[in-house]
Amino acid sequence: MSTSPVPNPVTSPEPRPDVPPMLAEVVRSGFVEGRHRGHLVVLAADGGVERVLGDADAPVFPRSTNKPMQAAAILRAGVPLTGRRLALTAASHSGESFHLELVRTLLTEYGLTEDQLQCPPDLPLDATEAEAYLAAGGTRKRVTMNCSGKHTAMLAACLRNGWPLDSYLDPDHPLQLLVRDTVEDAAGEGVAATGTDGCGAPLFALSLTGLARAFRSFVRAPQGSPERQVADAMRSHPEYVAGTRRADTWLMRAVPGTLAKMGAEAVQAVALPDGRALAFKIEDGGGRALGPVLARVLHQLDVHDEVVDRIGRAPLTGGAAEVGAVRAAF
Repeated sequence: MSTSPVPNPVTSPEPRPDVPPMLAEVVRSGFVEGRHRGHLVVLAADGGVERVLGDADAPVFPRSTNKPMQAAAILRAGVPLTGRRLALTAASHSGESFHLELVRTLLTEYGLTEDQLQCPPDLPLDATEAEAYLAAGGTRKRVTMNCSGKHTAMLAACLRNGWPLDSYLDPDHPLQLLVRDTVEDAAGEGVAATGTDGCGAPLFALSLTGLARAFRSFVRAPQGSPERQVADAMRSHPEYVAGTRRADTWLMRAVPGTLAKMGAEAVQAVALPDGRALAFKIEDGGGRALGPVLARVLHQLDVHDEVVDRIGRAPLTGGAAEVGAVRAAF
């Protein structure tokens, strides 16, 4: 029998180059009980890379942070969306009553029905809204799914151009090819991989650097361009991009000129009006780390506002008491 010492399973190995840095830690009663690792990039006002944590060049699925590019593609396809309607096209809406009312209005305006939406039936994204919706007897519907505004606009683009409606989510559909071109134009790089998002739409992988460049390009785009129209609509109507209890809405309201959008699996992108931009991805998809990490980066970029502190709060409870928090670790 071997007499070699058995490695202590509790001892952490030496960090390896391929292990992402820790971006957040979970502290309960003064004890670190969990860690969230990830990757982050910050661009300077001139668009140059100013800071990197982890690997900002490896591709990630941006998830719903791709929605501004999808909305710009719909404008390129000739759909004359403006204001709240355009903001909702780029939204992961909370399913509040004003969101659902506008989705239904858009469907009616374009002669569409809810059955033509190919996003999956779902409950409202916001937990408070979902509880109220269920208490009122609501059931999962396509219109209450957080991407229903985008899907309605995609169908409208197909109608305007005579493209097939039943296959609008096919990656080779003319609309999705236009979306891909728009994503690549904004990011300044080619799509690294194509997948399927949670709503069923094609999903185009980018590096975090490319994602930050894309958001910066929307804020810096010429007045009247599709990209600038999307950025302006999102910033003018942030409650339609997310919801009244969501960080993207709070940030765009509180810091004029800022463009912000989160995505599933803990992706976040932000562009500031002076051209600085950031993007990050929490490796394990832990959404609870989004706020603390975003707030820390914004503070480091000298964006100081009460709402940034609010975004950064992620308390942990023990019983009815607050006993810790998820906090940034860089």
